[in-house]
Amino acid sequence: MSPRTRPRTDIAFPFRADRRGRTAHARHDEHVRDLIEQVLFTSPGERVMRPDFGCGLLDLVFAPNSPELTSTLELSVQASLQRWLGDLIDVEALDVVSEDNVIRVYLSYAVRSTGTRRDDVFEGRAAA
Repeated sequence: MSPRTRPRTDIAFPFRADRRGRTAHARHDEHVRDLIEQVLFTSPGERVMRPDFGCGLLDLVFAPNSPELTSTLELSVQASLQRWLGDLIDVEALDVVSEDNVIRVYLSYAVRSTGTRRDDVFEGRAAA
């Protein structure tokens, strides 16, 4: 198989070694899902060279639940995904649900490079 026909692979998240002891890889669609997870669950200020990166969803796990908070979270998530991954995905539907110490993000999106449509659920829990 020539390098031109080899399918694209990216480094897996979280970074780890595969069974051969090499850097684990992920197919492009899975890599995009990993990137979405990073945007959702990284708090602004957490990354040294990108202090404005992320949504900070986990910071709001224990905030009082209200329709206003849910709407604000959905707008914030939508804006962050557009800013950081707008060249990779098209968000089609987004729903944020907060229950007890868990936040779930139901996301329907299309991967631009492949046209693949995905429905994924991202779940974050507050640290105990």
